[in-house]
Amino acid sequence: MDTVQQLIVCGGCNAKIGPGNLGELLADLPKTTNENLLVGFDSTDDAAVIKLREDLAIIQTLDFFPTMVTDPYLFGKIAAANALSDVYAMGGEVLSALNIVAFPEEKDLSILKEILRGGSEKVQEAGAILAGGHSIHDQSVKYGLSVTGTIDPTKIYQNNTCQLGDHLILTKPLGVSIITVGYSAAEISETAFVKATTSMETLNKYAMEIIRNYPINSCTDVTGFGLAGHLHEMLNDKFSAKIHSKDLPYFEEAYQGAKEFILTAGGQRNRNYMQDKIAFEIDDFGIEELLFDPQTSGGLLVSVPADQATVLVKELQAADIPAKDFGVVIEKQGKELLVD
Repeated sequence: MDTVQQLIVCGGCNAKIGPGNLGELLADLPKTTNENLLVGFDSTDDAAVIKLREDLAIIQTLDFFPTMVTDPYLFGKIAAANALSDVYAMGGEVLSALNIVAFPEEKDLSILKEILRGGSEKVQEAGAILAGGHSIHDQSVKYGLSVTGTIDPTKIYQNNTCQLGDHLILTKPLGVSIITVGYSAAEISETAFVKATTSMETLNKYAMEIIRNYPINSCTDVTGFGLAGHLHEMLNDKFSAKIHSKDLPYFEEAYQGAKEFILTAGGQRNRNYMQDKIAFEIDDFGIEELLFDPQTSGGLLVSVPADQATVLVKELQAADIPAKDFGVVIEKQGKELLVD
């Protein structure tokens, strides 16, 4: 059976609960206090970090979502790359992974096999152990991974520790949700779709292998909250950021699609949450939507001292990683993000 074109496009990180609602949900939950819990959910970071000994900690994370492409094998690769990314965003190495599966009882199991094949290949590419998993029947297909990584406790990258004057670097282009939605509606080309899915299935492992050689102040991966939302977390209510729109990495067809009002539900949730925190000094709806667009398996957002930014970007680009230096951390202003 030809398994291509067997899934419904309805998810990816576009399916995440919006940042405002999520913050309200977590606010009143009891906080876990333990001297070995180095990073927990109270900091809205990418993963939990638990110290085992002075020179070793484990990273724990999980991520799963509904399908955003119709090809099961491709969906498996993208979902796995997205889940593995949280470990890389913390600066760690992936140790093992477990499959998380929801699959309709009446659906052909050969489709699930293709999803799992794609996920398994990405875990193998990460150099990790796929150790099993858990599956349930559900009305819609969902897939992802629970991932365990390792890290030196003194070398953890957190998502909210940028410093004044840092330059901001993003390692993948923006616009993947706009492209996948537009492609499913036959409004965006297959060429653009292939570029976007190739980006989504690319592990952030390769960027992190370069990044960890530099004095990074803060790092996160850009996923469902969009670049604007994840940069908001990085600034941590201490700073503002100047974003140079001409330096943003993005897919040209996503930009054109946004100008033609190819929009996503997740993008609108992100806009609603961030609209009072951002000031656009340009009149460009396409750029606005790119900043709010939910990224599935997006790039690493890195905050690095100004004197390290140029050489880091050059090294990343020399490794065929399309990184760009797009902004700078500045003193706190009336608005958090200033886009010129």
